[in-house]
Amino acid sequence: MNAHTAIKAAPDAFAARQAFAKPDTMAMATHETVLSPRFYTTDFAALDAIDVSPVRAEWDALMAEMVSDPNKHHFKKDVSFDGAIESLEPALRAEFTDFLVSSLTSEFSGCVLYAEIARRTRNPDMKQLFKLLARDESRHAGFINETLKDSGIGIDLGFLTKAKKYHYFKPKFIFYAVYLSEKIGYARYIAIFRQLAAKPEMRFHPIFNWFEQWCNDEFRHGEAFAMLLRADPKLLKGMNKLWVRFFLLSVYATMYVRDHARPVFHEALGLDPTAYDYRVFTICTQISRQVFPVELDTDAPAFRRNMDNLLAASRRIEAGKARGGLVGLAMRASGMAGAGLSFAKMYLQRTHSNALPATIRLQPAW
Repeated sequence: MNAHTAIKAAPDAFAARQAFAKPDTMAMATHETVLSPRFYTTDFAALDAIDVSPVRAEWDALMAEMVSDPNKHHFKKDVSFDGAIESLEPALRAEFTDFLVSSLTSEFSGCVLYAEIARRTRNPDMKQLFKLLARDESRHAGFINETLKDSGIGIDLGFLTKAKKYHYFKPKFIFYAVYLSEKIGYARYIAIFRQLAAKPEMRFHPIFNWFEQWCNDEFRHGEAFAMLLRADPKLLKGMNKLWVRFFLLSVYATMYVRDHARPVFHEALGLDPTAYDYRVFTICTQISRQVFPVELDTDAPAFRRNMDNLLAASRRIEAGKARGGLVGLAMRASGMAGAGLSFAKMYLQRTHSNALPATIRLQPAW
């Protein structure tokens, strides 16, 4: 079934009215699940002790590039945005809105954390970096929010900072998570951009035209966190290699489950979610060789089988929530057990070792 005609399958007038209703984007943004973007806080004093001297030359070059602000004038909408969301058929509109809200929440959560770090740290290198990161993430979140406002479904970002729960992460966990978030963000956006460059008829909203330069911001941000990790070699050795594996798998698993919950969105882009996700995993694996000493074998049949098992378990959990009662509770328990087992099997699977290159810096060439 074509994505743009999916709503024709609505079984009755009530379902159709519900499909055409404007989504509660604030509820979407503030809803807490394992898969939803979160807000974080950290040990600000520990950031004062960070020393980037081992990577100083590459660090200064990257900071100079970020200060020059290559995308200063990029995030400007044009008239093509007017009414673009409303023109979508409801099933696609709902999933596209969910994609935008999730992206906005992720960008804005980064902005909040980075701005707070910049305000509280006394380390001049950290203060400069996180001011620049907050500038970019604020711009990205604002651009998405303006896109939503075109349809009257923008989000009160000030309220969002008060409504969301904050989760404490040690700085090293922030570094692992944000490095992967920025690099996989680049891989996701560039894969979509390349797809639509080859098939422009699938470009159902103008925001996708902004993705190439946008994802270059994400790439630069990831470079900064790659240098922070490489500046402290112990973060990539010993028991910390187990944390690297955990964060890699967590990010991949979250993406896989979330993307398969948006079938209409991906069909409209001409993408198969499974093929798209594994393409993104491959790009991310290639990029992360700059900093991670281990990589997951995402092409292994056992890995892919267990990822599908995890997806099926996640769907059981959601079905159990929807059903409720004792049967629903049993479905949720079964789903959580299945998800945990599948995750453990992937985590324990043999990884590939990687010798870190002498030069850290990469360019967005994918």
